[in-house]
This record gives sequence, structure tokens and C-alpha cells, in this order.
Amino acid sequence: MLAGMFVEAGTELILKRPSTREKRADWLHRFCARSMRRMGITVTVHGRFPERGSLITNHQTYLDIVMLASLHPCVFVSKAELVSVPVLGWMTTMSGTVFVERGRGGSALRASAGMKAVSKAGLPVVFFPEGTTTSGREMLPFRSGLLSQAMASGEPITAGYIKYTMGANNGSDVSVEENVSWGNLPMFTHIFTFLGLRGVHVDVHFGDAPIRFSSDLMHRKAAAIEAHAAVLLLKPL
Repeated sequence: MLAGMFVEAGTELILKRPSTREKRADWLHRFCARSMRRMGITVTVHGRFPERGSLITNHQTYLDIVMLASLHPCVFVSKAELVSVPVLGWMTTMSGTVFVERGRGGSALRASAGMKAVSKAGLPVVFFPEGTTTSGREMLPFRSGLLSQAMASGEPITAGYIKYTMGANNGSDVSVEENVSWGNLPMFTHIFTFLGLRGVHVDVHFGDAPIRFSSDLMHRKAAAIEAHAAVLLLKPL
């Protein structure tokens, strides 16, 4: 099933070669929507996906990207290491992902230019300020770099929160923290393990309005704390 989905989507990319950000985002949206259906993963949406600006959420697994893209055409900001992942790197590049190279001179400026180009195309930008995946037990402090670039664009920044649950028929030794969240396993090992799960459901909550920051770009660390609080506020009890 997994191989078939990638072959189908990859073939479409090769044949159609979408040339604009809008067309690439639409390709990713359709591919991810098909993937969610075929994997049998259900989603309940609380609120509305922002039409413009940036969306920031907690980050547990690569499925976050698939799920969010399945809901609305958008463009992601991701670590540059993803480019080197076989197949997935090529597909994320073709889908218009904005890549960030941490610790590399000029990377922030290039990411900023990419985010501005996405906004100019009328598409929302999605990134995960934790900077890495977690078990979901708690959120890591937010990194301020990309957040400050998003604030500098003048576009709204909306908070979101993602929560996974599973059906009880997976066994008592299976949990969201250990089996849905992406830990230390190689990506493809985790994918094949994940595909064996049943009854995976996602609740995604979007803020009613963009975050209202009391801090400015001169105090980006404080803004990161406010953004963290805005995302955590959406976490269901």
C-alpha cells in the first residue's frame, strides 16, 4: 500500500511537473488526503485552518505533515536534512517545501525569503517551533528563529494543537507515545510499524484568531514563550 501511494504520487509529479507553488501545494494536498484515507486514519477538525499567514503547532511525528496537508493546500518549513532522505526528500522538494539549514550562514534570510514568497502566492505556511518531534507528553520550548521571521513578514500567526488517539484493539503494550510518535527508530522502520496500527484518530484544534503578541521582534525569546502558551492553550483536557 505504502509503495503504491508513493509510486502513484511520484508518477504524477514526473508527468505533470507542477511549476508554481500553488500547483505544488495542491499536489501535496491531494496526495496526503488520499494517503490518510487509504491508511484509515480519521481526523476531527476543531476550528478552521488559517487561509493565510503562518500556522504553528506541536510536533509528534511526520504524520503531522501528512495530516495537515490533507486538510488544506499549504507549504511547510522543514529541516534541510530531509532533502537527503530517499524518495521523501525529492517529493518534499518538488512540493515546494522551504528548507532551513541550522547553523549555516544566511539560512534564516533564505527561509524568510521563501516564507514571503509562499505568502505572496496566497498560501499558508506551516512550521513546528519545537524544532523536532516529541513523545507528546510535553512540548519542548519553542525556538525563536523561524518565529521571528514569520513575525517580520507582518502576516498573522495562528496556533494549532494536534492530539492522537488509538482504538483499544491494538493491545495493552501499544501507546500513542511509543508507537505513533516518532522516536529514535529509522523513519521507514517506524512507518511500517505504524501501518500495522488500527483505529488511529487525530483531533486538530485551530485557534479562533491569530496570536496577539505583546512582544516585538526585539524580544523574540519572549514572543516564543507567548507562542508556546498559545499552542498549549488549545490542548484538550
